[in-house]
Amino acid sequence: MAKPGRPGAAKGKKSATKGTGGKNKRGLAGRGPTPKAEDRTYHKAHKRKELAERSAAKHPKRQQQGPRRRPNDDNEYVTGRNSVLEALRTNIPATALYIAQRIEMDDRVKEMLTLAHKNNLPMLEVTRPELDRMAGFDGVHQGVALKVPPYEYAHPQDLLEQIIDRGQTPLLVALDGVTDPRNLGAIIRSTAAFGGQGVIVPQRRSAGLNSAAWKTSAGAAARIPVAMAPNLTQVLKDLKKQGVFVLGLDGGGEVDMPNIELSDRPLVVVIGSEGEGLSRLVTETCDQIVSIPISDAAESLNAGIAASVALYQISTLRAA
Repeated sequence: MAKPGRPGAAKGKKSATKGTGGKNKRGLAGRGPTPKAEDRTYHKAHKRKELAERSAAKHPKRQQQGPRRRPNDDNEYVTGRNSVLEALRTNIPATALYIAQRIEMDDRVKEMLTLAHKNNLPMLEVTRPELDRMAGFDGVHQGVALKVPPYEYAHPQDLLEQIIDRGQTPLLVALDGVTDPRNLGAIIRSTAAFGGQGVIVPQRRSAGLNSAAWKTSAGAAARIPVAMAPNLTQVLKDLKKQGVFVLGLDGGGEVDMPNIELSDRPLVVVIGSEGEGLSRLVTETCDQIVSIPISDAAESLNAGIAASVALYQISTLRAA
């Protein structure tokens, strides 16, 4: 005989549906996709997005032209005594100075230590194998290395405005397809030596200012700004609209190097790659294609050497 229940008690308890884990239909409903980090108000990516939007409102045109820092850039190491000393002298925002154990002291190393101490820069004593790793393959560190953040490229328009504000006649160098960072470093060094005020590199298909370029520039990269052009052809057209003449270097140019009539004008000299030369669009944008007379024994000049010859010739004509 069944046991009588309490008056008013439930007749029975419905068991959970099999496979639900005891949750009802509402509890099993999905909550939708996870919001992106930039859409979460508490996330630092949201703050970066807000800053970018405010910057875009102030400079809408420049925001469309792309970033001025190459993607996936990590910290770089400037190596070599001349390069490190020049970087410290010009207050490059370094984060650490590395000195080899039992290093041979000279005037340059003493000045590095003085500048690092003055700027409260951490100084670390490391082994030479560790410095070899920082310098990279075939790198020369001479017992010193400077850790620096990724290079912040200037904007080509800002670069031109700064030159004009100083009352100087613009002399810029643009690279078209130069992918060897050592060539970039050599061109920066020549630009500094012959009165140039800046270098322009494309965002794609071009060497960036990494440790190899720093080293080859022998410290000149600390004094000569490098600007990044999202689209080199468009930047050259914009410069032309502001009175800058564009000279392209090519072996088949219509004008030989000593006969440049535009040397005293605002100039940007475009250097192409050693193998392919100038691209078609850049060639069509140039006001004049200039060639450097060379012996038949040589097919072409290295990009860094070609830039040196052209800049020397232009500086000589300007001085005359």
